[in-house]
Amino acid sequence: MTRYMHTNIVAEDWRRIAAFYEEVFDCERVRTVAETRPWLAEGTGVPGAAVEGVHLRLPGGSADGPTIEVYSLSPLPDDERPFGVIRRGFGHLAFLVDDVPDVLDRVLAAGGSRLGTVVEVEGAGALHQFVYARDPEGNVIEIQSMR
Repeated sequence: MTRYMHTNIVAEDWRRIAAFYEEVFDCERVRTVAETRPWLAEGTGVPGAAVEGVHLRLPGGSADGPTIEVYSLSPLPDDERPFGVIRRGFGHLAFLVDDVPDVLDRVLAAGGSRLGTVVEVEGAGALHQFVYARDPEGNVIEIQSMR
Protein backbone atom coordinates (compact mmCIF):
# COMPACT_ATOMS: atom_id res chain seq x y z
CA MET A 1 0.00 0.00 0.00
CA THR A 2 1.18 3.52 -0.78
CA ARG A 3 -0.48 6.64 0.61
CA TYR A 4 0.63 10.27 0.73
CA MET A 5 1.12 11.31 4.37
CA HIS A 6 2.47 14.85 4.77
CA THR A 7 4.59 17.72 3.53
CA ASN A 8 7.14 19.10 5.98
CA ILE A 9 7.98 22.77 6.47
CA VAL A 10 11.00 23.53 8.63
CA ALA A 11 10.20 26.86 10.28
CA GLU A 12 12.16 29.28 12.40
CA ASP A 13 8.96 29.90 14.41
CA TRP A 14 6.63 26.91 13.99
CA ARG A 15 3.84 28.54 16.02
CA ARG A 16 3.72 31.58 13.70
CA ILE A 17 3.78 29.49 10.52
CA ALA A 18 1.15 27.03 11.83
CA ALA A 19 -1.13 29.94 12.76
CA PHE A 20 -0.67 31.39 9.25
CA TYR A 21 -1.88 28.15 7.58
CA GLU A 22 -4.73 27.76 10.08
CA GLU A 23 -5.89 31.35 9.57
CA VAL A 24 -5.45 31.76 5.82
CA PHE A 25 -6.09 28.24 4.45
CA ASP A 26 -8.37 26.73 7.15
CA CYS A 27 -5.92 23.97 8.05
CA GLU A 28 -6.89 22.14 11.24
CA ARG A 29 -4.45 21.36 14.07
CA VAL A 30 -4.21 17.59 14.52
CA ARG A 31 -1.39 17.04 17.00
CA THR A 32 1.59 18.76 18.55
CA VAL A 33 5.04 17.15 18.59
CA ALA A 34 8.07 17.74 20.84
CA GLU A 35 10.85 15.15 20.63
CA THR A 36 14.51 14.87 21.61
CA ARG A 37 15.28 11.18 21.39
CA PRO A 38 18.24 9.07 20.26
CA TRP A 39 16.14 7.55 17.45
CA LEU A 40 15.48 11.04 16.04
CA ALA A 41 19.21 11.70 15.76
CA GLU A 42 19.72 8.26 14.19
CA GLY A 43 16.89 8.67 11.68
CA THR A 44 17.84 12.19 10.62
CA GLY A 45 21.60 11.74 10.75
CA VAL A 46 21.81 14.94 12.85
CA PRO A 47 23.55 14.44 16.21
CA GLY A 48 21.45 15.86 19.06
CA ALA A 49 18.44 16.44 16.79
CA ALA A 50 15.37 17.92 18.46
CA VAL A 51 12.00 18.75 16.91
CA GLU A 52 9.01 20.77 18.06
CA GLY A 53 5.91 21.54 16.03
CA VAL A 54 2.51 20.51 14.81
CA HIS A 55 0.65 18.53 12.14
CA LEU A 56 -2.10 20.47 10.34
CA ARG A 57 -4.82 18.63 8.42
CA LEU A 58 -5.20 20.07 4.94
CA PRO A 59 -8.65 21.38 3.97
CA GLY A 60 -10.68 18.68 2.27
CA GLY A 61 -8.55 15.92 3.80
CA SER A 62 -9.80 12.96 5.79
CA ALA A 63 -9.25 12.25 9.49
CA ASP A 64 -5.95 10.50 8.70
CA GLY A 65 -4.45 13.10 6.40
CA PRO A 66 -2.68 14.27 4.54
CA THR A 67 -1.12 16.96 6.73
CA ILE A 68 1.37 19.80 6.64
CA GLU A 69 4.01 19.08 9.25
CA VAL A 70 5.34 22.42 10.57
CA TYR A 71 8.46 21.88 12.68
CA SER A 72 11.26 23.85 14.20
CA LEU A 73 14.38 21.69 14.25
CA SER A 74 17.65 22.04 16.08
CA PRO A 75 20.41 22.10 15.30
CA LEU A 76 19.73 23.42 11.78
CA PRO A 77 22.34 22.60 9.13
CA ASP A 78 24.65 25.42 8.01
CA ASP A 79 23.83 24.92 4.31
CA GLU A 80 20.54 26.86 4.13
CA ARG A 81 19.36 27.03 0.53
CA PRO A 82 17.36 29.86 -1.08
CA PHE A 83 13.63 29.52 -1.68
CA GLY A 84 12.12 29.74 -5.15
CA VAL A 85 9.29 28.54 -7.35
CA ILE A 86 11.70 26.64 -9.62
CA ARG A 87 14.47 24.90 -7.69
CA ARG A 88 15.52 21.42 -6.70
CA GLY A 89 13.68 19.90 -3.78
CA PHE A 90 10.45 21.17 -2.31
CA GLY A 91 8.96 23.81 -4.61
CA HIS A 92 5.60 24.94 -3.24
CA LEU A 93 2.26 24.06 -1.66
CA ALA A 94 -0.83 24.59 -3.83
CA PHE A 95 -4.31 25.43 -2.56
CA LEU A 96 -7.49 25.39 -4.69
CA VAL A 97 -9.70 28.29 -3.59
CA ASP A 98 -12.88 30.05 -4.71
CA ASP A 99 -11.44 33.57 -4.94
CA VAL A 100 -7.71 33.96 -5.70
CA PRO A 101 -7.46 37.75 -5.12
CA ASP A 102 -9.34 37.45 -1.80
CA VAL A 103 -7.04 34.70 -0.52
CA LEU A 104 -3.97 36.62 -1.72
CA ASP A 105 -5.20 39.58 0.34
CA ARG A 106 -5.53 37.24 3.36
CA VAL A 107 -1.97 35.97 2.78
CA LEU A 108 -0.65 39.55 2.74
CA ALA A 109 -2.67 40.55 5.82
CA ALA A 110 -1.29 37.53 7.72
CA GLY A 111 2.34 38.49 7.05
CA GLY A 112 2.96 36.74 3.73
CA SER A 113 4.15 38.33 0.50
CA ARG A 114 3.34 38.26 -3.21
CA LEU A 115 5.71 36.68 -5.75
CA GLY A 116 3.87 37.42 -8.98
CA THR A 117 0.64 38.82 -10.31
CA VAL A 118 -2.71 37.07 -10.59
CA VAL A 119 -2.84 35.31 -13.98
CA GLU A 120 -5.84 33.91 -15.87
CA VAL A 121 -5.37 31.15 -18.46
CA GLU A 122 -8.04 29.32 -20.40
CA GLY A 123 -7.45 25.64 -21.11
CA ALA A 124 -8.96 22.16 -20.86
CA GLY A 125 -12.45 23.66 -20.79
CA ALA A 126 -11.85 25.82 -17.72
CA LEU A 127 -10.60 29.24 -16.73
CA HIS A 128 -7.58 28.84 -14.43
CA GLN A 129 -6.56 31.71 -12.19
CA PHE A 130 -3.40 31.57 -10.07
CA VAL A 131 -0.71 33.52 -8.26
CA TYR A 132 2.39 32.56 -6.30
CA ALA A 133 3.02 33.99 -2.84
CA ARG A 134 5.14 33.31 0.23
CA ASP A 135 4.20 32.56 3.81
CA PRO A 136 5.81 34.70 6.57
CA GLU A 137 9.05 32.62 6.45
CA GLY A 138 9.36 32.60 2.67
CA ASN A 139 7.87 29.19 1.77
CA VAL A 140 6.23 29.33 -1.65
CA ILE A 141 2.45 28.89 -2.02
CA GLU A 142 0.40 28.65 -5.21
CA ILE A 143 -3.15 29.95 -4.88
CA GLN A 144 -5.39 28.75 -7.72
CA SER A 145 -8.98 28.47 -8.86
CA MET A 146 -10.65 26.66 -11.77
CA ARG A 147 -14.00 27.69 -13.23
